Amino acid sequence: MFTDRRFVRYRILWASFALALPAHAQKDSIALDPVIVRGFVPQKFMSGLKIQRIDSASLSQIRYQNIGDVLSAYTPIAFKNYGPGQLSTASFRGTSANHTAVLWNGLNINAPTLGQTDFSTIPVAGFDQLSVQYGSAASIVGSDAVGGSILLASNAPANPLQVSAGRQRESFNNKHTRADIRYSVPLRGHWALSGKTALYDNRVNNDFPNPTRRTYALLPTETFQKGVVQDLFLRSPADQEISAHVWLTDNKLVLTPEDEQGREMTRTTAYRTMLRYQIRTLTLRTAWVRDIIDYAKGDLSRPDHSVTDKFASRIEKDFTVNLGRHLNPLSLKAGGEWTHYRSRVPGYAQMPVSENRTDFFLLSRWQPTSRITTSINLRQGLVTGFNPPFTPSVGLEYGLIQKTRYHLVLKGSYGRSYRVPTLNERYWKDLGNPNVRPETGWNKELGLEQAFSEALGGTLRTSATFYHNRIRDWTYWNPATSYRVENLQQVLARGIELQLHYLRRSGPWQTGLDAGYAFNRSSQEKAYDNYSQDIVGKQLVFVPEHTANANAFVQFKSTRFTGQLQAASKRYTTFDNSQFLDGYGLVNLLAETAFAVEKCRFVIQGQVRNVTDTFYLNVRNNAMPGRSFALSLTFSYDSQ
Repeated sequence: MFTDRRFVRYRILWASFALALPAHAQKDSIALDPVIVRGFVPQKFMSGLKIQRIDSASLSQIRYQNIGDVLSAYTPIAFKNYGPGQLSTASFRGTSANHTAVLWNGLNINAPTLGQTDFSTIPVAGFDQLSVQYGSAASIVGSDAVGGSILLASNAPANPLQVSAGRQRESFNNKHTRADIRYSVPLRGHWALSGKTALYDNRVNNDFPNPTRRTYALLPTETFQKGVVQDLFLRSPADQEISAHVWLTDNKLVLTPEDEQGREMTRTTAYRTMLRYQIRTLTLRTAWVRDIIDYAKGDLSRPDHSVTDKFASRIEKDFTVNLGRHLNPLSLKAGGEWTHYRSRVPGYAQMPVSENRTDFFLLSRWQPTSRITTSINLRQGLVTGFNPPFTPSVGLEYGLIQKTRYHLVLKGSYGRSYRVPTLNERYWKDLGNPNVRPETGWNKELGLEQAFSEALGGTLRTSATFYHNRIRDWTYWNPATSYRVENLQQVLARGIELQLHYLRRSGPWQTGLDAGYAFNRSSQEKAYDNYSQDIVGKQLVFVPEHTANANAFVQFKSTRFTGQLQAASKRYTTFDNSQFLDGYGLVNLLAETAFAVEKCRFVIQGQVRNVTDTFYLNVRNNAMPGRSFALSLTFSYDSQ
């Protein structure tokens, strides 16, 4: 049964009202064009919220790894990790895996049966741009965005021709291959065609030399992953664009492959397609996604076969409202989205299951003065069988200090969040509950961001964010009723996040530091039955109270050395907090150098992971592998 690993969703036709970001660019907040924004995610309307952009240099350094590795290295998000090549889910600001929205070019790609995304199945090769939005953004993003959102985007190439190919070999007979070609050509009538074709193939064999570490077993696994990404952009100078996006991915995980009776296979296949048309301020989008899950135990030749199709259409229009001669104009985005789900899952009480979802939204952004940016977001979702709550939010940014070399910004937001129950939670045979209610909550956060343009010889940016997120009707597979789904918990997640970014350039030398720390106190606040009464006030399972990360590098011309630190405090494994997994800290080292021959460039990189050979356990109580090594060679050609 897949009760822990299947998700849901119903999609979005959107509703919100929002206003802007500070004019100075920071790594934690993204400054955007105040008029028409070309893109797939309305970051323009996320004022007051914390947004962190992972830069291209960071993505390039770990180009052969998955998004979970990236986020573990550069954000304080906690991950529930089963091991290399296995299920990896996020605990965002003290919430569960079902409370993180993952958007690909604006489309939520959480599997609708499980309501979450396995981050091990999303390699860096699948996207061009990665941003992290912290806290609830349900009024802008929709369902699932309770703890935060992961925003993936495809960028239109500008150079005529770029080709890249490479391979990485790792310890334990693990290997990763990727190749891509990017192109841009002018057409008749002043149109231009650009695009990207990317291929990847990853083999995680996990041939561990020893079956145990300190008497704890290393779980034998095999993961085979392959995929293709195709992005096409057709643009005219008259504010007109047509884009098509295809992402086909296949991930096959086998646990204990040598044990013919006890082995377990989970194969997840996704076909993601999207067509988008924009003319001036009007945008139309249609998408089809098919999620396939094959599961078998023992005999792998006859797996349970689950298929879920999602059809989504969206329309949105940007407006500018003139508020008077002496006032800046108000930016608005209004629209809606209709989504249809159809799912056939062997474990459901009925097949097929179908559902319609509709969302309407109004977003606004207004900058009354050079110091103030505000937003108000409004959304109403409609779902077959029940209706999500009306979802408003308000955000504010105020420039406390705006000098040439120093900026200090106060940011705050207050908004409602919701999560529509997953298909598994509603339709699983005997254990599902068709009457389960949507989760709903209110998220408050307040933060300070400062930027020094000249500090210690470089640029320095820091931020501190306090948050308070109360979630009602938290869905729970209740042990007291044979694990039937019920709305049993009210959870309060609160904490603080600290981040720092420093960069210095001096001739051919560069040095930098990215560091983050998060304190997450997440506990059940109210009990709805006798069973849950015993766990009121206890920290949620697998949610560490403390997480930290740091990346320090020094670079001379094309040679770069990087040290990484990832740390997490103890994680409780029982609801009464009587048992736990010890905290741990991991140190990784990366060394990279590049050289060019004509228009060709070669990059050689070596990695040492878990340098100190730290012993720690995964959520299955299995040992994680110790020190390991990786070596990669990447070739690229640029016609310019």
